[in-house]
Amino acid sequence: MANVVEQLSEHGSYPEKRQTQANITELNERRRAALAEIDNAPFSWFHVKICLVAGVGFFTDAYDIFAINIGASMLNYVYGKNAALSTWQSTGVKAATPVGNLFGQLIFGWLADVLGRKRMYGIELMIMIIATFGQALSGQAPAVGIIGVLIVWRFIMGVGIGGDYPLSAIISSEFAATRIRGRLMTAVFAFQGWGQLASSIVAIIVVSAYKNAILAAPYPCAVPVDYTWRLLIGLGCVPGVIALYFRLTIPETPRFTMDVERNVEQATQDIDNVLTTGRYIEDDDAVFSQRVKAPRATRADFVAHFSQWKNGKVLLGTAYSWFALDIAFYGLGLNSSVILTAIKFGGSTATKGTALYVYESLYNISVGNLILTVAGLIPGYWVSFLFIDTWGRKPIQLMGFSVLTVLFVIMGFAYNKLTATAAGTNAFVFLYCLTNFFQNFGPNTTTFVVPGEAFPTRYRSTAHGISAASGKLGAVVAQLGFGQLINIGGTNKFIQHIMEIFAFFMLTGIFSTLLIPETKQKTLEDLSNEDQQTYITGAINA
Repeated sequence: MANVVEQLSEHGSYPEKRQTQANITELNERRRAALAEIDNAPFSWFHVKICLVAGVGFFTDAYDIFAINIGASMLNYVYGKNAALSTWQSTGVKAATPVGNLFGQLIFGWLADVLGRKRMYGIELMIMIIATFGQALSGQAPAVGIIGVLIVWRFIMGVGIGGDYPLSAIISSEFAATRIRGRLMTAVFAFQGWGQLASSIVAIIVVSAYKNAILAAPYPCAVPVDYTWRLLIGLGCVPGVIALYFRLTIPETPRFTMDVERNVEQATQDIDNVLTTGRYIEDDDAVFSQRVKAPRATRADFVAHFSQWKNGKVLLGTAYSWFALDIAFYGLGLNSSVILTAIKFGGSTATKGTALYVYESLYNISVGNLILTVAGLIPGYWVSFLFIDTWGRKPIQLMGFSVLTVLFVIMGFAYNKLTATAAGTNAFVFLYCLTNFFQNFGPNTTTFVVPGEAFPTRYRSTAHGISAASGKLGAVVAQLGFGQLINIGGTNKFIQHIMEIFAFFMLTGIFSTLLIPETKQKTLEDLSNEDQQTYITGAINA
């Protein structure tokens, strides 16, 4: 009798096992079907909204970062000794933001994978708004100098800006259809160019508005110039304030809900709501009717995943490529006013030490930055937009690093000959514009896009943050190096050798690019290097 019961029990267990396996198969199929809806979705107003909401953040980022390029020239006249900040003061004001970026990218990148993209989105913008406003209201006292106060505020602002990189990249990536993902992410990133353009335009407007006050003031015109830099920096918080509401109401990405919160049912509903109505219904009282068993983000799993060369080499490639690129991108971008002055492009013709000299110098530096932005930076972004989903990310990055290597070699080794005559100086400026163009139609765009695609959902934001932070480490190294090296042998005498150093790093970027995969027209799940057929291994009923 016991044998009969045992036999019945044994046979009775088989249908249960088959049913469990069937459930797991069904859950995996539901997951893949839901993801396919996103990947194959037609372009809609929701995609435009994502692009605009994320893009306004990058507009603000670029404005705040690069406005100091012109603002530092204004600070020279207001707070500098003999109308010039010390090397360390100038370096501190410019480098504080990239240092903050580094911390913000690591912290917000990790938190977005732990707490969710939606919960963190908007917090970084609040930090940026408060810190930007704080800079504009900074003052000086016997116990504290204003340059130190500015450095602190710019560091805090940098933390917020840094957080924007992984969050905006991942949100736009995870909502985009596969065929347009590269263009959507590039369009978001291209708002940087408009932000740099806006900072130059605002600088021209405020300097022109205070022209009479500057000309009427005794050299170095500290009082009217003090107004100009505060307006230039402070106005950077306006677009952030406009975008804040929309960031706080952006929906959670279904991929996070599905793969990190492991709630397939809720993610499926979210996809249907977003794709059919463009709206996201958030129910705080909703409960998990069913969680699934799937890979979870833990320290051990992170190490196990990236210790595999096929995964680790991708992170190494994205991180070092961004590091190498930002050595030159920020080395030039944060010091274009210094370089324009050094080559005497658009400089003042007035007598040095006069109010007219102050006005013309600030006005011409603003116009010079405007020319560099319009001639090189903005076109580069949009040429990338045209080709990134057809030619691909990897070829664009390889081409960009290769061309930049050649351009910096010419600008470095032929520097003295190029800057010896007016025609040569114009040629140097043309080459400078070309470097801006091929940075953006090249690695500046692709180093942002690829890390937002090439990693599993549970580590996508963290890995993007690590890659971006590596880039900002390069920016800090470039700024510290630029500040300390530029005057070796005399004022601005070392610029040619700095260009040669940039060429070397562009060359190394070619080799790190070989480590990254081509991501065009591939789903995020295909790029994760994980088996998607059996991604879900079970279910946990609530």
